[in-house]
Amino acid sequence: MGVFAMRSWLYRSVLVLCAVLPFGVSAGQSAQQVVEQTTQQFLADLKANRQTYQANPGAFYDALNRIIGPVVDADGISRSIMTVKYSRGASPEQLQRFQDNFKRSLMQFYGNALLEYDNQEIRVLPARMEDAERASVGMEVKDSKGTIYPVSYTMVSLNGQWMLRNVIINGINIGKLFRDQFADAMQRNGNNLDKTIDGWAEVVAKAKQSEAAQASGT
Repeated sequence: MGVFAMRSWLYRSVLVLCAVLPFGVSAGQSAQQVVEQTTQQFLADLKANRQTYQANPGAFYDALNRIIGPVVDADGISRSIMTVKYSRGASPEQLQRFQDNFKRSLMQFYGNALLEYDNQEIRVLPARMEDAERASVGMEVKDSKGTIYPVSYTMVSLNGQWMLRNVIINGINIGKLFRDQFADAMQRNGNNLDKTIDGWAEVVAKAKQSEAAQASGT
């Protein structure tokens, strides 16, 4: 797989991998248990409803948000993407608006990739505890050709529940990618935070188009 095709696969796979994270989890479960237990639950749901989701993408994106939203540390991720440089000057309304725009664009960006998921093999590895409230959960994803892609979830314990803070796929730090995109957008917009927040979906859409073009060699 060429570098551009690999990068495209990585981008397209983020939601696939995020989507198999926990929903309906119970307090007291370890980070590994949360990931492992619910991976098969989500894939079973996808298999049962694939045709419905393909016929109604809007409903599919809404379903993704309902499933993923409660277990993603949206506030922590949003502040990380904005960085302290910009988040410390943002109002609560701006922070919430960016969270909403970020989640919505993510669902639309990666939703189709999830629908194309076709029973690839997934193996959850033991968690590595960094401290009492932070852990890394490894995962190996094998594609149809037998190639294995390593994944690492950064999980944080918030109010007794393990939640997603970041994803690293095959060495590519997804949080950093989005931070770089946000910083570039702020620079282009003359450090206008509202303009950058409102235009975030366009930033993500252009990134998707660019990766698709690079993967196809055009």
